[in-house]
Amino acid sequence: MVEEPAALRLVVAEDVLITREGIVRMLERQEGIEVVAVCGDLPELLAAVEASRPDVVLTDIRMPPSHEDEGIRAASELRHSHPEMGVVVLSQFTEAAWALELFAEGSERRAYLLKERVSEPEQLLAAIRQVAGGGSVVDPKVVEALMAITTQKGSPLGHLSQRELEVLAEIAQGKSNAAVAEALVLSLRAVEKHINSLFAKLGLSGEVDVHRRVKAVLLYLSETGAIERGGASTT
Repeated sequence: MVEEPAALRLVVAEDVLITREGIVRMLERQEGIEVVAVCGDLPELLAAVEASRPDVVLTDIRMPPSHEDEGIRAASELRHSHPEMGVVVLSQFTEAAWALELFAEGSERRAYLLKERVSEPEQLLAAIRQVAGGGSVVDPKVVEALMAITTQKGSPLGHLSQRELEVLAEIAQGKSNAAVAEALVLSLRAVEKHINSLFAKLGLSGEVDVHRRVKAVLLYLSETGAIERGGASTT
């Protein structure tokens, strides 16, 4: 007899009671999903992860104690303590800087979705399964906001040289300029020159460096398919 695959084990973290209960009820109706813990703040979330060892954490971006970036901080901590664990961050914000922080150390097993996706179970479930399998998802509205930064026709990546694409691919892995230089056997000065050039071609010259890097990376990941846009089928 063929064994059915084990259900994906989830921890849900959301401080607003009504929203939390709605998410949990929706998930509990889905085949192949098991909610193993529910919590309302960052300390509870981290404790629940240690106690239940879920496959995926579904977390709000802002929770107690500071109501700032607890979801992003949790994802960063889990990247180091439990690298095999997927994290789906739910946010009300399309600002690329949040997504940038989430993917700063790599895109594997991470998803950034707008909270409105809770009312679209198929898209939320697709993201959960995607990160459980090692993939990534970025909300299509975030991608649209990123695409709006340039008026160039077609893919903005099409204007980059082969070397600039290689440099951007390395940056997308979370590497510093020095690490990019080492990987591509280039001088640090050459890497900086390529980065400034690709920023200009992507229409990012006028922004602070951290925002430029994040937006460039997200454009690259979404265009190359390294990050799935919300609602895409799992792989």
